Amino acid sequence: MTLRRFVCAFAMAVGVGATGTPAVIAEGTAVPPVSRVEVVLADQYRSRTATLTEEFTQAGLTNVHFQFARMGRPPQNIGLGRDVPADKAREAIRLALKYNLNVGILLPERLFPPRFVTIASSNYDDTVESTIDQTALAQLQNPALSTDEFHQLYRRLTTMKEPPGRY
Repeated sequence: MTLRRFVCAFAMAVGVGATGTPAVIAEGTAVPPVSRVEVVLADQYRSRTATLTEEFTQAGLTNVHFQFARMGRPPQNIGLGRDVPADKAREAIRLALKYNLNVGILLPERLFPPRFVTIASSNYDDTVESTIDQTALAQLQNPALSTDEFHQLYRRLTTMKEPPGRY
């Protein structure tokens, strides 16, 4: 019985030591402002992946992953996590306007990890989508907004005003 307790205690100590090590290493590393960017673009951009990656990187959106719609245009939506800095969010909106021609739908922050950005995702239905007009979009693009002010406005714009009609 004593040997069994010793083995269990040793195993627990090794487990605690193993899980504690990454936390110590992680303390010294800088956290990127945006952890991941997922973008769906029209098929016409498929041959320009290197150029697109460079443009997103210059905008401060480094961990970018592209998908391409085989037919038609991807949805004109954008979703931002609650901790995405306002300047990076504005860059994401700018790039969505450039490559997806418009942003007409916002997806709520609660659906995403804190530092996540998605552009033109088809993973969400109309029960979570909030339409946005050009006036409200211009308010989000205001460079005078701090990150807190940006996300307060974003949350206000994505609060469901009425339940969807189909359900």
